[in-house]
Amino acid sequence: MTTVLSTGQVEFRFFRRGVRHVFVAGTFTNWQAASVPMKPMGDGWWRARLSLPDGIHQFRYVADGQWFTDYAAQGVEHSKWGLNSLLVLGSAQALAA
Repeated sequence: MTTVLSTGQVEFRFFRRGVRHVFVAGTFTNWQAASVPMKPMGDGWWRARLSLPDGIHQFRYVADGQWFTDYAAQGVEHSKWGLNSLLVLGSAQALAA
């Protein structure tokens, strides 16, 4: 799940118990799986905060090497590797509506 904070940063939150490493990967990391590490918050929750430009961003979570779609995102889009989550920021929100 994602939230745009009052600072303008995007907070990514992911739930998965029993994993050791979680990352956010997407168009903003050129899909490099280990670019943005998430920090454990306890009870299986993980968090990362990023500053991203306005636009439509695709992303997924990578937990111990396994890729996960965020179905609580602002949408999903098919790709040849599965479903990517969508994050729409700034002026792109009007375009997506």
